Amino acid sequence: MKKRFLSLGLAAVMAMSLTACGGSNTAETTKAAETTAADAITEGSEAADTTAAGGVFKIGGIGPVTGGAAVYGVAVQHGAELAVKEINEAGGINGAQIEFNFQDDEHDAEKSVNAYNTLKDWGMQVLMGTVTSAPCIAVADKTAADNMFQITPSGSAVECAANPNVFRICFSDPDQGAASAKYIGENKLASKVAVIYDSSDVYSSGIYEKFVEESANQGIEIVAAEAFTADSNKDFSTQLQKSKDAGAELVFLPIYYTEASLILQQASTMGFAPQFFGCDGMDGILQVENFDTKLAEGLMLLTPFAADATDDLTVKFVDSYKAAYNEVPVQFAADAYDAIYAIKAAIEDANVTPDADAGTICDALKASMLNIKLDGLTGEGMTWTEDGEPHKAPKAVKVADGAYTAM
Repeated sequence: MKKRFLSLGLAAVMAMSLTACGGSNTAETTKAAETTAADAITEGSEAADTTAAGGVFKIGGIGPVTGGAAVYGVAVQHGAELAVKEINEAGGINGAQIEFNFQDDEHDAEKSVNAYNTLKDWGMQVLMGTVTSAPCIAVADKTAADNMFQITPSGSAVECAANPNVFRICFSDPDQGAASAKYIGENKLASKVAVIYDSSDVYSSGIYEKFVEESANQGIEIVAAEAFTADSNKDFSTQLQKSKDAGAELVFLPIYYTEASLILQQASTMGFAPQFFGCDGMDGILQVENFDTKLAEGLMLLTPFAADATDDLTVKFVDSYKAAYNEVPVQFAADAYDAIYAIKAAIEDANVTPDADAGTICDALKASMLNIKLDGLTGEGMTWTEDGEPHKAPKAVKVADGAYTAM
């Protein structure tokens, strides 16, 4: 197994990685658009029975569609479903249709491995997943042992792509931390910065460590670095008070949207109004139930996707997504959409057929991922290194009038 390492060029310019409502644990998609998970099961099964003689590529997906991280998993499921629908309606991959089966892992590593085994029993040939980092690391060990091709839309921990059969769409945690510090420094957003992070989470800690390292290069003073854990993620008054007392002009939040929404609420209550700056885990904060989105006004984050972008691909995707699911897509939906199209491009480059076994397909796609160039929602002219890392540039987004707005 070849050693994997971070691309230095990527680390210098990028920032994002990771790692909504959802019903059923399984969704199979072939020809028809889905509006709910239950609809997807029925319509996908019918389509699978009527696929043409060209055969069927079986692509599996894993992510949380229930539980605290469901916003991410449902977005990934929906984004992938839209891509599968488009590809199948356009004739498939070299004439072969795609059958898509998405399993719920509740953002739990053990359940994610169980979901992977379920998909293997179903006949999966390629895995699009998982969505969040800890489950992704657990499943990546299994796909490596099985020689199953895996592309994660949003698993951002370095370990997610440590094996040669795994590629990712999102940026890794270290890249995200470095790019956030570079953006803050180069745009002179603040000279005194506080960080509130989850020391029990690999995603948050990975971003934090690289952010601190790059901040020194940018002349940014870290005036407070306040940790919390998964067991103490409700009351942030101590962390906020220390940040305020230290004179922080900006508070960097390399955390998920649930905790971020509480921090913004509590900061408002105590009259603390610095610039808040987040990462891709922040995407979804505007959908938090009972959260006053006015509190997020002015919030900034780096992301590879902005729903208000005016290019043709983004406009088409956003319109299709809103029509199918009655909401504006977040970055994770775009990540998944690009992941399915990357699989398509790699299969076409490798010229593999649906009757090939998963191991044969994996060997072919590992080589083809180094050949393809994808104009996607999350990056134009995306390419991949042999380390599984994408080459693309992040975008800065700011919440304005209750919506994400590209800067």
